[in-house]
Amino acid sequence: MAKYTIPVLVLAMASVFSVAQQKEIKHVPVKQTSAASGSQMFDTYCAVCHGKDGKGSGPAASALKTPPTDLTTLTQKNGGTFPSAHVTKAIQGDTAIPAHGTKEMPIWGHLFWHISQGHNAEVQMRLANLNKYIEEMQAK
Repeated sequence: MAKYTIPVLVLAMASVFSVAQQKEIKHVPVKQTSAASGSQMFDTYCAVCHGKDGKGSGPAASALKTPPTDLTTLTQKNGGTFPSAHVTKAIQGDTAIPAHGTKEMPIWGHLFWHISQGHNAEVQMRLANLNKYIEEMQAK
């Protein structure tokens, strides 16, 4: 399996540098996670920007041009219904999200395809389990 480099920090290797008033994000190889564990995927792939609590305060958040979304308020901002289809599209890279960059930048759906070695069922499991975990994070 090829290693892919993504513009995120792994929490254990987090390093945001101040260089002439600019922040820089260290690129690290993508880590393999269990497709069955939404929490493990979130901690590995999302928490660096969104924070372990999902509120947008991860260690790399200050290096982004656009602050990460507070993922705990998605249901509240969508009239009390969790926007599952929108979240899946955002993870896949089918929805423009300024903080994620253009579709040409590494987006989780594309990387999930590679780390799943092209097995669509595993990619779909990853998307569903990560989506479910984010739904469980919603503020009550």
